[in-house]
Amino acid sequence: MKYYYLEPEVSGGPGENTIMNSSVHPPFVTRLHYEFDGWLGDSIVTSFPCYIVTEDAREKILESEFSGITFDDVEVTTSELFEEMQPDQRLPPFAWLKVNGDAGHDDFGIAKDYRLVVSERVLDALKPFGISNALVEPFEAS
Repeated sequence: MKYYYLEPEVSGGPGENTIMNSSVHPPFVTRLHYEFDGWLGDSIVTSFPCYIVTEDAREKILESEFSGITFDDVEVTTSELFEEMQPDQRLPPFAWLKVNGDAGHDDFGIAKDYRLVVSERVLDALKPFGISNALVEPFEAS
């Protein structure tokens, strides 16, 4: 099985309702509020150390029984910048993708440098939902 770094678009960041312990690295998030500043349409977006996916992509991930992840609720809002730059853009529902797998072993994992690593099966499953703005490059386990 081949594995890849998947670096999704950063569409915003933690909103004011996020609960995060930033005294540890990576920060430990117990409640996620993602505030969008813009969105190019990809099914997975990030703001370190969290990832969120569209509900359609979540359903595909669950259906495929990929390893290394769980899901949780995420509060999604848009910033003034988003409203100004994309006033007609409506966001689909999103879910918090919590990665807990081993990079290069599970379908979803976090590398030692804290980047997301996914299996080729995950890439193939996500492509129809949109990942064209993400950086994808081969992962070599060390």
